[in-house]
Amino acid sequence: MEPKRIREGYLVKKGSVFNTWKPMWVVLLEDGIEFYKKKSDNSPKGMIPLKGSTLTSPCQDFGKRMFVLKITTTKQQDHFFQAAFLEERDAWVRDIKKAIKCIEGGQKFARKSTRRSIRLPETIDLGALYLSMKDPEKGIKELNLEKDKKVFNHCLTGSGVIDWLVSNKLVRNRQEGLMISASLLSEGYLQPAGDLSKNAADGIAENPFLDNPDAFYYFPDSGFFCEENSSDDDVILREEFRGVIIKQGCLLKQGHRRKNWKVRKFILREDPAYLHYYDPAGGEDPLGAVHLRGCVVTSVESSHDAGKKSDEENLFEIITADEVHYYLQAATSKERTEWIKAIQVASRTGK
Repeated sequence: MEPKRIREGYLVKKGSVFNTWKPMWVVLLEDGIEFYKKKSDNSPKGMIPLKGSTLTSPCQDFGKRMFVLKITTTKQQDHFFQAAFLEERDAWVRDIKKAIKCIEGGQKFARKSTRRSIRLPETIDLGALYLSMKDPEKGIKELNLEKDKKVFNHCLTGSGVIDWLVSNKLVRNRQEGLMISASLLSEGYLQPAGDLSKNAADGIAENPFLDNPDAFYYFPDSGFFCEENSSDDDVILREEFRGVIIKQGCLLKQGHRRKNWKVRKFILREDPAYLHYYDPAGGEDPLGAVHLRGCVVTSVESSHDAGKKSDEENLFEIITADEVHYYLQAATSKERTEWIKAIQVASRTGK
């Protein structure tokens, strides 16, 4: 009997021989992790046994490379994987931890659908707290703040974070709020922006997190960017990134010239409505952008136009207002539907 598939999807993996990072199709089984060069491959490129392995997350061995997790096997071999965004990494971490625990206890992996309320006085679920902080209605409002002739977009202040924790009765006092905020920072749920908060996070100050209105922070997937006084052309370029992120993840994209398919990380923003795509293995700048205002997006049932083999599914097409065609492929039918709906909403509401 084959091991049960618990989770699968695209992650970026660091090579074990060369220090290159490449997107892989990763499958979490009850007893190990298989990784494939392509989703359609029949045999995996490698397999990581989970029995006796340890998981490290967040893994901060690679500086600017975010959302990395590390699996260390019993033979002391390290395997590094990078997710596209925070929630995706946390979902993988939860399932891998549970799979390892089930192996140790001789149990079968099973999901529980019961929801438990978070009781902060004893144990704090930082992942759930982070989602509450990002809630569009009740969460912390992101700000555009100016300091030292720079504008920090989509950011928070240190004192504002603790104000929110106190006012929502998630902590008893500001000192406790400072401790929890420092934990959010160390776990990667918050990032420092600006010299003051960066110096504190690097250990120059007594506490890594500052209860200070001049200390700036941001959510790692918020679309944060900092700008200085610049030309009108730069302002127009950055306008693409002002929209709120409403969806992100990895998809296959067909190239316009060579018609080959590559894994790309996509970030969908609305108002203005743009779909940016990046090399998932690294690079802060997008490889390209699709302006979605007035576009048409539909599923592609026949794959002849898209240049794909007939056994490949979950294709969809975006046709922009300028009649440029983009062919994309999701991992599942459900994922394709979610992307199509999200793009349709953004195209109607964005600029």
